[in-house]
Amino acid sequence: MDRYAVAGNPVEHSKSPFIHGCFARQTGQALEYTRLLVPLDAFVPAVKAFAAAGAKGCNVTVPFKFEAHAAAACSTERARLAGAANTLRFDAAGWFADNTDGAGLVADVQRNAGFDVAGRDLLLVGAGGAAAGVLGPLLELRPRRVVVANRSVHKAQQLVRAHQPLAERCGAELSAAALDGCGTGYQLVLNATAASLQGDGVPVPASVLARGALAYDMMYGPAAAGFLQWAAAHGATGRDGLGMLVEQAAEAFFVWRGVRPDTTPVLAQLRSASARAS
Repeated sequence: MDRYAVAGNPVEHSKSPFIHGCFARQTGQALEYTRLLVPLDAFVPAVKAFAAAGAKGCNVTVPFKFEAHAAAACSTERARLAGAANTLRFDAAGWFADNTDGAGLVADVQRNAGFDVAGRDLLLVGAGGAAAGVLGPLLELRPRRVVVANRSVHKAQQLVRAHQPLAERCGAELSAAALDGCGTGYQLVLNATAASLQGDGVPVPASVLARGALAYDMMYGPAAAGFLQWAAAHGATGRDGLGMLVEQAAEAFFVWRGVRPDTTPVLAQLRSASARAS
């Protein structure tokens, strides 16, 4: 049976094994999908050992997305633009890297949440692997303005420079800012930091939210609870990243298996289980 896993640290919270198990049954694919806890200083050796044991590929989560892309023999254009990868396929010629995060986010925001990005003002909080993976696909939706805010402004500026040509082609204003000086009144605020996972507070002030804004945390479950409460307390619609997780997983499944599963019933199951748990 073909083996896959989600590689990260931490990884025990991941719903990916459940999601890919559902996809496999739905599409009649024979595969095994597990979690791979990777030491913080040994991503490449750990994944090499997993591949050498006969695995076919893996998803990559925090904090290894930049390392995954750097270690790949070849990659897709969207992974190269991000400089980060969340999907690896172990080909005979070497690791093949892709980044399905942006496609997953766009599908969840536009289709599942019914939010049209075109012409809107967006705040992307964070400049790590998660932010890098979604910025390009967001720009392709032609927002009016995107500000990337990060604790280290230098990292945000690097991300902006890499995406500036795309922003210009899409007619979007793109800039970098500090967390405490990122402006106000955004219709969409996306939290791409690990603050929720680490139990930290929301890294930006409530003034970033326009009335009725969509406040989206790329984390999900208990990790996103604080952000969702913050959004509700300030008149915004909060949404966690569970839909993004399912949608990007479907894209990764297609990269590995050449089959595109139906995400709707899987997301419904996860939402139902989350509601029961709360």
